[in-house]
Amino acid sequence: MMIITTGDDPSQATLQRAQQLAVEFAVPFVPRGGQSVAKLAARHGEQDIIILVKNEARLVRPGESAMFFHPSMAFVRAKRLLQGKEDPMITVSRLEPGDTVLDCTAGLGSDSLVFSLAAGSQGQVTALESSAPLAALLTEGLRTYVSNLEAVNAAMRRIRVVQQDHKTYLSQLPDKSVDIVYFDPMFREALHESAAIAPLRGFANDHALDPESISHAIRVARKTVMLKEKWDSPEYERLGFERIRRKNSKIEYGVIHL
Repeated sequence: MMIITTGDDPSQATLQRAQQLAVEFAVPFVPRGGQSVAKLAARHGEQDIIILVKNEARLVRPGESAMFFHPSMAFVRAKRLLQGKEDPMITVSRLEPGDTVLDCTAGLGSDSLVFSLAAGSQGQVTALESSAPLAALLTEGLRTYVSNLEAVNAAMRRIRVVQQDHKTYLSQLPDKSVDIVYFDPMFREALHESAAIAPLRGFANDHALDPESISHAIRVARKTVMLKEKWDSPEYERLGFERIRRKNSKIEYGVIHL
């Protein structure tokens, strides 16, 4: 479980945002009242605390560095797309404007953002995240983060976040109901502990993908099922994906085109 709070001296708008997020995730909203994060956690018996301040959301565990929502490298990729340059993920997916995408392993939404920008205003990206704290941070971050590019801001606002494990969600979808189903299982063997990836490891589901999930994805997708993994991962073969080789990259994609 977790609690939602604000920074010290929040505005009325920030208070309302925090209360709304608490209702959405069915967790307590706790007024900050000048208390430290450690004191809040001790008093309420919760490890995970979402803190909202103006145009920003943070996820804190006492004794650990706060995790902030930020588009990170997705913003660089988004700028390249807006300049008419290629993004390998979009190319491999065969996405077209107006397509629907199911990102089964959203994390902090980097790939969802790139998909949303490429799909455009007529498309739709649904971002699944099984971790409630990450899903709450992502939900609020996508709603309130402001970049200096309006197209990127609009792409963030279009993403729909759902807090659920992908296997359950996929099993409930009708056949051929989305265009692209995408998996990025967090590199269970880390390439390196980057600033972007390392904080996620304490929250993310690190279980190997289940072949049954892939079977559901194949049933649900109209165009492509995709897997993002390390270049030398055995997961491509285990799960039945065609590996797309990329020169000078430690990250590759696997595809099942339908």
